Amino acid sequence: QVQLVESGGGLVQPGGSLRLSCAASGFTLDYYTIGWFRQAPGKEREGVSCISSSDGITYYTDSVKGRFTISRDNAKNTVYLLMNSLKPEDTAVYYCAAPMYGSSCPRKVYEYDYWGQGTQVTVSS
Repeated sequence: QVQLVESGGGLVQPGGSLRLSCAASGFTLDYYTIGWFRQAPGKEREGVSCISSSDGITYYTDSVKGRFTISRDNAKNTVYLLMNSLKPEDTAVYYCAAPMYGSSCPRKVYEYDYWGQGTQVTVSS
């Protein structure tokens, strides 16, 4: 059974850091592109970052460039999202996801087939 489990969320002050983890079971994660999405209350789910399976190319939405870093540890079957210089507008539920096929980084929610349950990130003083 394919499963993605996020962890690492929490409450952090503005300017702080968090590292989210996306652990996979039921499949070998390094064969799959992994995307991170977030959804704030009353807003649509948006793509934050992605790492492709084919060549490790990464993608970041403009609002997180220079602050967030995506990486993968194949030995642990886990993808990470390191978030620095967090802002209140980063507050959201963060999800990791994987498309069933393809090695590039899709941008759209509907292009992803497997989703984790999400982890809450709250940036507040």
